[in-house]
Amino acid sequence: MASVWIVTRQTGSGARRYRVEYRVSGRESAITYGGSFRTKREAQARKQWLAGELAARRVPDLGVLGRERERVRTVATVAQAWQESRVDVSAGTAQTYRVALGRLLPRLGAVPVEEVDAQTVAALVAELHAAGLRKQTIRKTVSVLAMVLDHAGVSPNPARDRVTVRMPREERRHVQPPTADHVEAVVRLLPARYRLPALVLDATGMRIGELEALTWGDMDEPRGRWRIATSKTGRPRWVTPPPVLLERVLALCPRDDRHPDRCVFEGVTSERLRTAIARACTAAGVPAFSPHDLRHRRVSLMHLGGIPWARIGEAVGHDDLVTTARTYTHVVADEREIDYATVLG
Repeated sequence: MASVWIVTRQTGSGARRYRVEYRVSGRESAITYGGSFRTKREAQARKQWLAGELAARRVPDLGVLGRERERVRTVATVAQAWQESRVDVSAGTAQTYRVALGRLLPRLGAVPVEEVDAQTVAALVAELHAAGLRKQTIRKTVSVLAMVLDHAGVSPNPARDRVTVRMPREERRHVQPPTADHVEAVVRLLPARYRLPALVLDATGMRIGELEALTWGDMDEPRGRWRIATSKTGRPRWVTPPPVLLERVLALCPRDDRHPDRCVFEGVTSERLRTAIARACTAAGVPAFSPHDLRHRRVSLMHLGGIPWARIGEAVGHDDLVTTARTYTHVVADEREIDYATVLG
C-alpha cells in the first residue's frame, strides 16, 4: 500500500530539516525522496500533495512542481521585469531602486505577488524598523514595493493601504548644516574622485541627482556656467560655480572627448557619494552630514548674505519660496566660505 511520511533531520550546523519520503506501493517498493524543507509547514504541504497523487494512483512527478513554480509570479520576478521597464528614470534613480530592492527582495522576493497583503507589508515595516532603519528609508522601500505591485496589476495595492501599513513614529530631524571646518576636514579624507563633486554641491546648492545627470552638453564654458535640466521644477536653470571649481571641472575631460551626452562626473552616484561622505565624517571625527546637507548650508549662507528669496529660489531651483524659507534656512555655526583652491590642493 502506498504511503508518505516526514522525517526530521538535523544538519551539520544544528538546524532542523524536514525530509518527505514515500513508497508508491507496499514495503517491497523502494523509499523515494519527496523533498527537503526548512519548515514543517512546507513539508506538510508537500506530503499532502504526494498523498493526493498516490491516492489517484499516479506516480508523483516532482518536475511538475518545478514547472508550476516557474509560472508563479513572485515579488522577485515581477521586480526584475519592473526594473527593466523603467527606462524613463535617471541613473541615480535606478540606483536608488536597486538599493531599495536589496532590502526588499531578501525578505519578500520568493513570495507570490498575489499573496502579498497589507499585513505582509506591515510586517515588513516592523522588521525594517527593528533592524534600525530610518523612517525615510523604510518609506522608500515600501514605495518601491508599491510600484512593483502596480506593475504586476495587483489591485487594490496593499503597499498603498494607509490604514494597515503605518510608518514608524520618528522625531523630526533638525538639520544642522556642517561648518566650513567640517566640510574641509571631510573633503580632504574623501577618495579623490569625490572631492570635487562634494565641493561643487557646497558651492552651488545643487541636488545630488542634478549633479549625477550633468553632461558636457550642459556646459556653457564662455559664460562660466552650466545648465541644470533635471530639477524638480521641470524647468532648466543656469548655475554659476566659483571660477576655481569650473576650471577643475573642465579639466576632468579633454575638450575633444566632451561628448554632449557624456556625464561630467562619471561614476559618481548619490549612494556612492553619500557613503563616502559618511565614512569620511567618521574618520574625521565630525558630526555626520549628507550631500543634501551641503544644499542646506548653501541656501542658509545665501540668506545670511542678504540675497533676496526670489534669487535664492531661482538659484537652487525652487518654485515655492515658502519651502525655501522654512526648510532650507538654518542657524549656521559659522558663515565662512571655503577656500576651494586650498582644499583641492
